[in-house]
This record gives sequence, structure tokens and C-alpha cells, in this order.
Amino acid sequence: MSFGQGGPQSQWDPWKPNSQQQPWSSSSGDGETPDWAALAEASETRNKRRRLLLVGGGALATVAIGAAVAVAVVSANGDSEASGNPSSQLPSTADIPSASGGADPSFAPTTAPPPLDPKDFVASVKKDKAALSPEILFPGTQLTMGETLYKKGPTADTKNCASAANPQGTLGRVLKANDCTRFLRVTYTRSGIAVTVGVAVFNTEAQATKTKGQADSKSVVASLSGGGVKPFCNGPTCRTTTNSYGRYAYFTVAGFINGNDVTDKSTEVFSSGDDLQEFTFRQIRRRGEAQASAAANE
Repeated sequence: MSFGQGGPQSQWDPWKPNSQQQPWSSSSGDGETPDWAALAEASETRNKRRRLLLVGGGALATVAIGAAVAVAVVSANGDSEASGNPSSQLPSTADIPSASGGADPSFAPTTAPPPLDPKDFVASVKKDKAALSPEILFPGTQLTMGETLYKKGPTADTKNCASAANPQGTLGRVLKANDCTRFLRVTYTRSGIAVTVGVAVFNTEAQATKTKGQADSKSVVASLSGGGVKPFCNGPTCRTTTNSYGRYAYFTVAGFINGNDVTDKSTEVFSSGDDLQEFTFRQIRRRGEAQASAAANE
């Protein structure tokens, strides 16, 4: 049997879908048999091409995604790196909205109150209310200044201030002129030397300061003897000091118990007078510190 050439044959197009292929037909009822080998080869070629297109498309998609990421990174960092100032493109603090959308809370500045000045409490009788006596201002039976021990002797307390001044000097007049209200005395001794400390009390610091300024070399406190301490500095030359702190003016007179005159070489007498003057200042200041501390804790 031979295949004739009959009428026009329907052609199979490998690139068209099956639904668009022309049906097979034959003339005079003799149809040609399809070339199955050619069809199989065409189908394989089409499948390979489709796979290549899929692989190529996937690669292009991967490259596109990578490029997009790179562009995003460059967009995020490129400007700051180019400008050399990472924060140059950031909005200022005032431009950044707060999380709550409202104004930041503000707080009034607070400061601790200044500490109380101890001197204020011994500068006026209005604040200086603590008890006062020779035993309070000069407690105990002895005191030590540095390496020197002083034994406490007699004490005295009077409201007649002029009576506590040496009658041959000018101190009584100065005390009266500045309205001295009270005068306390105490004597300390050490190895042949005696020192009397006198504390004049006024209502105000101004009165005490004025007393100090008006006192001269003849403004001498009367030495206090008794209780085993012999009279001293009633005629011989003695060393004296004058000072003030707050509403208190304080004086010292120091000399030898045996009646010898004090000279420039009598260093132990000078140091003894300085020690007792310093101790008196510390006691008056401690008085102010104690009252300031009590007021601060009220």
C-alpha cells in the first residue's frame, strides 16, 4: 500500500496549542499517518525552550531582587556617607514628635537651703538662748591644748562688769560705755604660770566689736585667784590679749605666780595666753554650732 498525495494535508504546528491545530484529514478517505517521530522531537524542543525560559526568568528575578535591595541600602546610607556627617540629614530634636504627642514635663528647680551660720546664734541675745555659766563655757577640771595640760582654778560670774576689770586700767569704763550685761571669769594654771580668762557678754555683736576696738593696752581683766591659786598680775608686768566673737568680747591676762615680770623671752607665758584665748574662741563658737544644729533639726 502506498500513500497518495491526495488533497491538501492538514499541517501540525508544534508551536500552536492542541486546540488551535487543524484536524487531520485525507482525500478520498485515505488519510496520511502523522509523523510521530517529528512530533515527539518538536515537543521535546518546546519543553527544553520552556525550561530555559523558566531558568532564565528566575535568574533575572533574583538579579532584580538583589538590585532592589542594593538600591534600598544605597538610598538609606548613600547620602550620609557622601556628606560625611551621618546626622546631617536627621531631623532636629524639635522636629521629632514626642511619643505622647504632648510637651515634655518640666520641673521647678530645687535647691537645698543653705546651712545655718553658727555665728548668727551667738551674735544677738534674741537668738542666743542657751544656758550660760562659767561651768558651761569652761567645763571640767582641766583641759589640754596641744601637749600642754592646764588645771582649772576658781571661777566667777557677775552682772557688774566693771567690777571684773582691773581697777587701775580702762577696761571698766569701756565695758560700761558699751552696756556690758555680764562678765564671766576663770583661771587656769600650769607649772608656775597662771592665766585668767574674762568673757564680757553684750546684747549685740556690734557692742562686743566696739568694745574690742576701744580697748587699749591698759584695758586689763582683773586676775582671779583663790582655790589654791595665789594672787598674780596685781603689780608685775603681765601679758594681755583682747578679742571678740559674736556678742562676746574676751580677754586674757597671763603671768608668773611667783610675781616675776613677763618679758619678751617669757615664751611659755605667751603660749599659755594664746592657748586659753583660742580655747575660749572655740567654746563660744561651739555654743553657736550647738544652737544652729538644734534649730536645723526642729
